[in-house]
Amino acid sequence: MKTSFFLITICLLTIACDPSESSRPTLPYLGPFEIEYNELDNGDDVADTLFHTIPEWMFVNQFDTPVGTGQYFGHVYVADFFFTNCPTICPIMTSQMSRLHDMLADEELIGDVKLLSHTVDPKRDEPARLLEYMEMVGAESDDWHFVTGDPDELDLQTREGYLVTAFESDSAAGGFFHTDQFVLIDRTGHIRGYYDGTSTTEVNQLFENIKTLVYE
Repeated sequence: MKTSFFLITICLLTIACDPSESSRPTLPYLGPFEIEYNELDNGDDVADTLFHTIPEWMFVNQFDTPVGTGQYFGHVYVADFFFTNCPTICPIMTSQMSRLHDMLADEELIGDVKLLSHTVDPKRDEPARLLEYMEMVGAESDDWHFVTGDPDELDLQTREGYLVTAFESDSAAGGFFHTDQFVLIDRTGHIRGYYDGTSTTEVNQLFENIKTLVYE
């Protein structure tokens, strides 16, 4: 028997982490969840919490190569949302993601940890354009994919997978409103944190929390 709940934690973990593994905090599981009750042989019920996971996905990257769940499941990863013609927060977010990549590389964590940037403007952001953008911002990495795909599938994954928003709007600069959040995903597809991708302080905290998940 399952009982459904919905919980979005709006407070991020802001306690600084000690470098030692033993002192790292436990990160919350975010998003909707269900409580499943199973009957034991002795007649007692035991409760099991089933946390929200990112649905399976498949898009194409900047090299027009399919990229999907198979490349990311089993890895800690960070997802964000942008578009190449964005005149406002996207350059800052991409710069912060690039900085995060370099910090992970310095700790020899990149590869075990991956990055994933979704366009919110797939009609214009075809693979060739994503490749130009990647080269322009100096984000060449085997473990950082910029992905595009079917608009409806991207929209569904944004809203129901990562539980954030992105939508077309005539009143928005560049034509789109979209989240500024970096989403932290653990090895089994659970959301473990949201961080302001325009904030150096929050991205630094994200880096520390990534290390918590790597050693979890």
